[in-house]
Amino acid sequence: MPTLHRRAFASLALMPPLLPLVACAQAPSMEGWPKPQNGQPSVTYLRLLRKTPFFVGLGDEQLQWAIDHSREWRVKAGDEITGSALGPDNFWVLLDGGWQVEQGATVRPAGHADPAKWYGGAELQALKLQPTRLVATAPSYVMHIRWADLQQMRQQRGFGPVFDPQLREGLAFYKANFR
Repeated sequence: MPTLHRRAFASLALMPPLLPLVACAQAPSMEGWPKPQNGQPSVTYLRLLRKTPFFVGLGDEQLQWAIDHSREWRVKAGDEITGSALGPDNFWVLLDGGWQVEQGATVRPAGHADPAKWYGGAELQALKLQPTRLVATAPSYVMHIRWADLQQMRQQRGFGPVFDPQLREGLAFYKANFR
């Protein structure tokens, strides 16, 4: 069963007992946050975030802090999520679905468990790659985190042991594929 369908099924399976709570759930304000092309605000649920490869290994308090300091978007296949021109303060995580990194004729697709499950930030910008852009390859859920908040997570909240190997793996992917 594809990941996106599992996410939808998990939400539907829990819907009857949570109907009053779900009816009250709203996406946080998106004002001041970068919006993917045609992106729709989405609510980040802790129980689903816990199963997302980028966040596996974090406790509930850490996951809630990540939710409070990020924004989730739902995008359709073909939508541009972001590009390197947006700047180093923008960090994106693929929560569900798929995306591809494009640099001219070079196109590298990735899923939420691949090294390229994240995009952006100061470390990727420091590679001084030719311009790239990030495009959804399937209906997807993506999360935007400001780089400064990610750094605070890594240093003050103890996320480093979980995030740092994933960041190194992703940087190695970007160095190997986009020079």
